[in-house]
Amino acid sequence: MGRALVRAASEDSRFMICGGTERSDGQFLGIDLGALAGVAPLMMNTSETSNLAADKAQVWIDFTAPDATVAALDALEGTPVRAAVVGTTGLTTEQEAKIATHAERIAIVRSGNFSLGVNLLAALVEQAAQRLGPDWDIEITEAHHRRKADAPSGTALLLGDAAAHGRNVTPESARLKPHDGLTGERKRGGIGFSAIRGGGIVGEHDVRFIAEREVLTLSHTALDRAVFADGALAAALWVADKPPGLYSMRDVLGL
Repeated sequence: MGRALVRAASEDSRFMICGGTERSDGQFLGIDLGALAGVAPLMMNTSETSNLAADKAQVWIDFTAPDATVAALDALEGTPVRAAVVGTTGLTTEQEAKIATHAERIAIVRSGNFSLGVNLLAALVEQAAQRLGPDWDIEITEAHHRRKADAPSGTALLLGDAAAHGRNVTPESARLKPHDGLTGERKRGGIGFSAIRGGGIVGEHDVRFIAEREVLTLSHTALDRAVFADGALAAALWVADKPPGLYSMRDVLGL
């Protein structure tokens, strides 16, 4: 995602890349950002320090890991950064709360997926869940590359939240345990999740509404990570002048 973001931003005159980070033990630490992204050299190298990478930035975009995201937001205090775009998934409740605390200081767009198509899909899922009663079982299936660490994906959880909101229930109360072993009859009104990991799958999500005599499937397939970079940059432009607060891609897209 870092490389996709640099490529997309370097091709758009509305953006100026100010810096980027890499893990202290990462193999790309100290390498030119442009060279890493396969574009012309940008004459700035990856840094292990977030506040150094952002010392001339207005917006911070983070697609790293939960601990790294929280640490970066902590380190950005005292920098010119006044807004952030966070696409990191797998965050704990405590880490989500820390991000919400930072949103009292700066504007933050937080989303499990920055694709326009996925966010439109979430809106459709919410409408379908609202109109189809609890006799329609909801099952969400997602597929990603073998290197993805968390499951269900942030996008699957986003879609589950949309379905739960459509039925006016909390995601926690509706979420079913994984179907494994002797589980008994399926809970009425529950939302199930299943994950596939393999190869280089960018991202596939299916939401099935299943009744006794018919099945409605709403789905999205990402063919290139550039769609997430494009959405994150659109969010960066939108949030740059917003007051402190926690926003979503629905806010960005006006959904």
